[in-house]
Amino acid sequence: MEELVIRDADVVDGSGGPSYRADVVVDGGRIVSIVQEAAAAGCQRPKARRELDAEGLVLSPGFIDMHAHSDLALLRDPDHSAKAAQGVTLEVIGQDGLSYAPVDDRTLAEVRSTITGWNGYGDDIDFDWRSVGEYLDRLDRGVAVNAAYLIPQGTVRMLVVGWEDREATPQELDRMRQLVAEGMEQGAVGMSSGLTYTPGMYAKDAELTELCRVVASYGGYYCPHHRSYGAGALEAYKEMVELTREAGCSLHLAHATMNFGVNEGRAPELLTLLDETLTAGADISLDTYPYTPGCTTLVAMLPSWASEGGPEEILRRLADDETADRIRHHLEVIGSDGCHGVPMEWDTIEISGVTDPALAGYVGRRLDSWTTARHLLLADRLAPSILQHVGHEENVRQIMRHRVHTGGSDGILQGAKPHPRAYGTFPRYLGHYVRELGILPLEECVAHLTSRPAARLRLPDRGLVKEGYRADLVLFNPATVAAGSTFEEPRTLPTGIPHVLIDGRFVIEDGRRTDVLAGRSVRRSPVRRNANSPA
Repeated sequence: MEELVIRDADVVDGSGGPSYRADVVVDGGRIVSIVQEAAAAGCQRPKARRELDAEGLVLSPGFIDMHAHSDLALLRDPDHSAKAAQGVTLEVIGQDGLSYAPVDDRTLAEVRSTITGWNGYGDDIDFDWRSVGEYLDRLDRGVAVNAAYLIPQGTVRMLVVGWEDREATPQELDRMRQLVAEGMEQGAVGMSSGLTYTPGMYAKDAELTELCRVVASYGGYYCPHHRSYGAGALEAYKEMVELTREAGCSLHLAHATMNFGVNEGRAPELLTLLDETLTAGADISLDTYPYTPGCTTLVAMLPSWASEGGPEEILRRLADDETADRIRHHLEVIGSDGCHGVPMEWDTIEISGVTDPALAGYVGRRLDSWTTARHLLLADRLAPSILQHVGHEENVRQIMRHRVHTGGSDGILQGAKPHPRAYGTFPRYLGHYVRELGILPLEECVAHLTSRPAARLRLPDRGLVKEGYRADLVLFNPATVAAGSTFEEPRTLPTGIPHVLIDGRFVIEDGRRTDVLAGRSVRRSPVRRNANSPA
């Protein structure tokens, strides 16, 4: 007898098609049968060792977070309710060109310092890996939700070239190509970049194109945080389109927003670019979060020249009054490339987290000046994380309607007051934007969060409620599902999602986190498409 039958569910299967009422039978981690109500009339209904009454609940595929920063949180926090309680069954990590594999001892120390504001320094983590494959093996020991990995281009450059703002030599480029190939062979699904973050931003387009050729040869995709989301945003999108076209590589635009005052009302221009490029045959998708503020680290705002050489050089420059004043001038007058070419408006910056308890009083406060920002960067050794209040609601709504849109939280779980998107992205789509505002029909929204990202990841058995597919499933109440997290209380869990299953096992049951660790790495099959990529 099968393990579980989910009885009388309103199935929204992820395809975008109409919902239907059915009994869904799960066994061995997969969906073994779906008996629709009409077909069951007059017939014996399926039975199983356990029966779950889903009356009044929607059954959908598990949600796929296409842009997550849980690289250490998955290892640190077995509970990981921030994502599991939202119905997320798969996260894509290794984002924005900075993560923890591939590394050597030097690079690992540098990247830990660089993205402390994203993930903490990791004193509580045993960094017993160096390669992409070893990191994925670590996830396979059991984590809360599944995870796929993008090779971080900035980390690769850090490992091979270092922190210098220069072109890679031919030998260095060959080594970077080799590292990307090795990461793809070990199971990565693609490559990410953070082109407003150092040292990845020092790479010219020709270098990125060569790395993307390697990614494409393995059937992966390129996921850039491109060179500007502010002044020059549309040109930055076009740059990524042209680069990947030249490389023959699929493109997924990370947190595809149009932010800052210069881009208010300009979402249609981005959507026109997408439509024209898709019509021309390009393979493009994007993700967004359903909020207006952004979130990153305070140090990321600095001009790239101030970050050359790595964390210790940044601190040295900040400590020097003359150099610090040059930094201030770039931020406030010129418009730092770290701040997307837009002159800094300090009152848009809210401190969301620090590591030094003596600085806790700054959390939740807006900055008033460069003097305060500099003090925090020095006192907390570049660790402060921030919210940046520069988005536009109409841009958010228009972009989320697009046919290649997927959901991504960009959720940074670090800090005393993180962005509420880390805990609320997926229920906010379903509650606020579907039920309350009607921006998307429910069936269409679920497709954005399930089958579309699964197609981008080229997963043959996830993203749909379909016989033979993995039983990564969510049951939610469409009348009550909502994000509990707010800017005031960002760690509040959502409501209206009583059950979440991964591989047929309950990770959320009756609204509570179980002790099940059903998550594993989700790896791209290491099949090279042609013989031109490095061995």
